[in-house]
Amino acid sequence: MWEARPPVDATCYQASAELSGFGSHVASEAVLGALPVGQNSPQQPPLGLYAEQLSGTAFTAPRATNQRSWLYRIAPSVGGSASEPLPSRLQADFSDAAAVAAPDPHRWRPLPLPTGAPVTFVEGLVTMCGAGGPALKEGVAIHLYSCNAPMLDTAFSNSDGDLLLVPQAGALHVVTEFGRMSVEPREVCVVPRGVRFAASPAAGSSGARGYVLETFGPHFRLPELGPIGANGLAEPRDFVYPHAWYEDRTCDFTVVTKLLGRLYATKRTHSVFDVVGWHGNYAPYKYDLRRFHAVNTVSVDHPDPSIFTVLTVPTNEPGVAAADFVIFPPRWLCAEGTFRPPYFHRNCMSEFMGLIDGVYDAKKGGKGGFEPGGCSYHGAGTPHGPDAAAVASASQADTSRPTKFDGGLAFMFETSALLRLTPFAADPSNGMLDTDYGACWEGLPRLFSSAGVANGSNGK
Repeated sequence: MWEARPPVDATCYQASAELSGFGSHVASEAVLGALPVGQNSPQQPPLGLYAEQLSGTAFTAPRATNQRSWLYRIAPSVGGSASEPLPSRLQADFSDAAAVAAPDPHRWRPLPLPTGAPVTFVEGLVTMCGAGGPALKEGVAIHLYSCNAPMLDTAFSNSDGDLLLVPQAGALHVVTEFGRMSVEPREVCVVPRGVRFAASPAAGSSGARGYVLETFGPHFRLPELGPIGANGLAEPRDFVYPHAWYEDRTCDFTVVTKLLGRLYATKRTHSVFDVVGWHGNYAPYKYDLRRFHAVNTVSVDHPDPSIFTVLTVPTNEPGVAAADFVIFPPRWLCAEGTFRPPYFHRNCMSEFMGLIDGVYDAKKGGKGGFEPGGCSYHGAGTPHGPDAAAVASASQADTSRPTKFDGGLAFMFETSALLRLTPFAADPSNGMLDTDYGACWEGLPRLFSSAGVANGSNGK
């Protein structure tokens, strides 16, 4: 079993039970009797532990949306040295002065894996785009990460919002106050606002790389199913929570907090991963994208990508999302007489796409195309669609029989916000920006000819 670090002067405990069910109120204890019975904050909690509540919503939020957990830990979270600012490539200011409007399609090559000097998950985070801000808890930010070193004696806590981690290359081992999770490519995990965690590449790997969606407002939830019915898409039982795990270790420990887009470090004398038991409905969780129950058309026309939504963050306007996490999974294509790849489109939403592996069925893959680990952005109103190669192939394909698309896994972060690019994302000198992206639509044939239209039929 993977450890955050070899515990020299610590006693570590691990329980094996699995907890599942999206939004469930669950209870877990690494030592029998760690959780009090019949109350949350007894005068003397069991085993000499401290009771501490972590709130994910306002106290007065309706019961249906109220989220909180009780943690029973060896030492409370209070204390530590005064916070010191840290350098980072993260950003939460997307004003005119700090970010760049992007009316044209953009595409980026993968963020390189670090070589040489050790780079941790937090050090390897870089912001690509965003809108709104955490101060008023409205909007989103999209980041990339690339790391090659574990977070030893360090925890990260994001006060700005929830984080959806999407590994692309290399598994992440995620240690949290609630327990531990191993998250590999084709899996995702969500770490809610304020939960302390450490993310590290798998032991023995050369590093890890992936994508992060940060939401400043409400928490993620499952999309409504509507006419689909009671079953389909991401099933609640396939979301898994970590079982309680703790370490009782005295050490020079650093807690890094992100607040309003900036990082601050405070020192403690004890590991913060010391929660012996917990119960509640506010906790980190993971989901295996291979368990997604895809729904698709069985008659004509490519369906809207909304039917592939895994998680959503709503706005106050019904049916409009502050953020959707959408995947394009392996599936059967059955539409007859139809252009089966995604169609040409101008959207009122903003779309940020990534590729976990393989190819995307509307874009050329490999070098010079949409690469695994790469990403693209099409803002609100920006025309986009399949490249010339996809059009040429799909326009002549035999649609009289179903075909199985199993060539890769792409995803999309979609938002109603108008995103701006950070200076890093807009800078061609870093080698990631694909300045030839627009060339993928060159060579689209012009088949219509006014000269070929019969006299008197045009416009009739």
